[in-house]
Amino acid sequence: MDHLHHFQFGMLTPLLAYAMACVGSGLGLRCTVRAVEATGSQKRNWLMTGATAIGTGIWTMHFIAMLGFGVDGTPVRYHVGLTVLSLGVAIAVVSGAVILVGYSRLRLQALLLGGVGAGLGVAAMHYIGMWAMQVHGDVSYVTPLVGLSVVIAVVAAIAALWAAFAVRGAAGTVVAALVMGVAVTAMHYTAMAALRVDVQPASTVIPGATAMEFLFPLIVILGSFLFLSSAFVALSPTEQERAEAANAERLRGAELSTF
Repeated sequence: MDHLHHFQFGMLTPLLAYAMACVGSGLGLRCTVRAVEATGSQKRNWLMTGATAIGTGIWTMHFIAMLGFGVDGTPVRYHVGLTVLSLGVAIAVVSGAVILVGYSRLRLQALLLGGVGAGLGVAAMHYIGMWAMQVHGDVSYVTPLVGLSVVIAVVAAIAALWAAFAVRGAAGTVVAALVMGVAVTAMHYTAMAALRVDVQPASTVIPGATAMEFLFPLIVILGSFLFLSSAFVALSPTEQERAEAANAERLRGAELSTF
């Protein structure tokens, strides 16, 4: 059993991973708040945007953290197809959960069902991402820690869905996003603590791409999407703000007509 390194760049990768989890959660919460105020296609679009933000944020958090991962005695490579699949799983399961809660009239039941489904999906995203990892050796997991990581993922997903439809105001969103960032990051490092690698040195070339060849460019692209989307959502007015602006405009028009 060889030594695993989770913090090859010190606290840089955990802090960046936590920040990305917070950004994705915060953007998702704000989009969901907009969805609550909207109807028809706008509601659907806001829900899908929020779900994509949360799923992308969780995936990006995971692989930023993986940039700091290494194993003594073997290089680490990533299977491109499985890595992309893990991203698709993250977005798909969160989208399903958000849509279920967003359109259901039985909010509590939908919250629990959607939270369990999303949590299991997030856990699946993580372990598919780890399945994509290629090393010289055998990979195994400590079962109790795997179970704990799944429980954390489910609890975090239920809390995220609850916050998405219950939190109001910028301050509440920030606090909820910070808490969600802690939960998602805790799930990742709990799952990583379950990892064991029995290294078997070999001279053959490991298939796949290195973290810097594949993960880093993809993280930059997805991170840019999250930050630009956050700026757009933050600057775009809510339905209530539009209504207040229209009402103010009507009042000004009425005042001018009296002169």
